[in-house]
Amino acid sequence: MPRTIKLVLAYDGAAYVGWQRQSRGPSIQGLIEDALSRIEGDRVSLDGAGRTDAGVHAFGQVASARVTTAHDVVALKRALNAMLPADIRVVNLEDVADSFHARYSATGKTYDYWIWQGDVLPPLLRGSCWQIARVLDVEAMDAAARCLEGRHDFGSFQSARHDTKTSVRTIWSARVAAGAPLMARGTSPFAPPAGDAAGEAGGHGHPVVVRMEGDGFLRHMVRAVVGTLVEVGDHRRTADSIRGLLERPDRGEAGPTAPPRGLVLVGVHYGPSVAPDAGSR
Repeated sequence: MPRTIKLVLAYDGAAYVGWQRQSRGPSIQGLIEDALSRIEGDRVSLDGAGRTDAGVHAFGQVASARVTTAHDVVALKRALNAMLPADIRVVNLEDVADSFHARYSATGKTYDYWIWQGDVLPPLLRGSCWQIARVLDVEAMDAAARCLEGRHDFGSFQSARHDTKTSVRTIWSARVAAGAPLMARGTSPFAPPAGDAAGEAGGHGHPVVVRMEGDGFLRHMVRAVVGTLVEVGDHRRTADSIRGLLERPDRGEAGPTAPPRGLVLVGVHYGPSVAPDAGSR
């Protein structure tokens, strides 16, 4: 019987053109669709919760697909991971209601942006952080981020190339922290070392993390916000200047777009139940 499956995916986006299948290079969507199609014996289309750009990473991207394979979810997850490259992993797979759609059923998303503040970037983090050698005023950045909370017009932080009808979004929470406070969920390699290693690590740098949660995000929105917050951290603009960018949207007045390598889709939010329909597998 046809059934709908929900996949939770983690990936290192450095080697890919982004989530969406494209003609100019390998994509996350394309590789997973190809693997599912081989298992299914027929073409499978995968719907993603959002389109991450080239170089952007994920801990909790969500996708859905209609399949007819008799494999149970455990066997299907194992088969997909055996077929996918090591930098893409299915971390969870389940049968869900046929009404579920990874994009249209979503109620919100959580993103992190990782900055390494220091003159020496640890080699293991070179593909997952924006390195800034100078000292940032993290408290000022956090105060500025909090100005973003609520329902606003985020046109100042929207890519010039977009197809959205409105730039109004609701941000539930926006925070900036140094060290590990935002990584309590175990989703970051930034947990501070103990003992003497902590002192050595502190000598060459430490992480600064921007976390944003909301009902939706515009193209390049988080990266544009981060670029603007870094200007606040450099004291090139005030925290209160963020309010002006929300009241009078103008992309030219906001800061630069931060590099894609520091952005991580942490998770996608859904309603309380996506259980399979009665009588389905």
